[in-house]
Amino acid sequence: MGAVLTSNGYVLDEERLGVLQVVPELERSDRDVLRARLMRDGYLYLTGLLDAAVVEQFREYYFRLTGAATDRASYRKVLFEEIVPGPEYAAFCAQPALKDWFGWFLGGEPFLHRRKIIRQTAPGENGIGTATQAHYDLVYLREGSDQVLSAWIPLGDCPVSRGGLAYLEGSHHRVLADEAAGRLKRPAASMTADLPALATEYDANWLVANYSAGDVVIHTAHTIHAALDNVSTEMRLSTDIRYQRSDDAIDARWQYHWHDRDGL
Repeated sequence: MGAVLTSNGYVLDEERLGVLQVVPELERSDRDVLRARLMRDGYLYLTGLLDAAVVEQFREYYFRLTGAATDRASYRKVLFEEIVPGPEYAAFCAQPALKDWFGWFLGGEPFLHRRKIIRQTAPGENGIGTATQAHYDLVYLREGSDQVLSAWIPLGDCPVSRGGLAYLEGSHHRVLADEAAGRLKRPAASMTADLPALATEYDANWLVANYSAGDVVIHTAHTIHAALDNVSTEMRLSTDIRYQRSDDAIDARWQYHWHDRDGL
């Protein structure tokens, strides 16, 4: 992979690193093949699903508003009172390239959860609690369908050094089995910040990629994932949103705008 990769300060073992596999163009119009791939891998890495210019425009909008914030308090005010509930963010997350894709893939009316998260990491930020720790989304969404799908979207180019998302290869199979057997009724919390130890426990690799503006990764509610530290010189910005069929059970707690103190 070249540079040493870390997450929350833990150094990832190169022998436990792999590459996220891109969905080939020939498979993208075959829903049955995509569904089988999602069941097999736990994720769909769709390069260029979005118009890169639209992604960059939203990134510019975000930094135009937050750039005027002179301290942490003013930044939080802009983020949680202007950007998160704003029409620009809503439009970005419900753009046809996303909403229509989910409607087609799910085979029904798509429902977008209102709680949508934006994550920003500055260069050099590291240590426990900085990067998103290892978890799977179902522990936060137990009051709705377990068929909810998450979309992780880099808001701008996000090479590995900038702290993109990493997926624990094949982890959803073990999580599904443990959930079904009642062995893994975890609380709504991350599993660990120690990604190397988790890779050893699961005997699995962490899959990473050099993401570009326009890429989207769809993953299941059972797929373990985490973020890397930003060891680049550029700001890392991303959003994660969740879609499901509108006729499946919906977790009511996720129908409010995201706030980092909302307890979820």
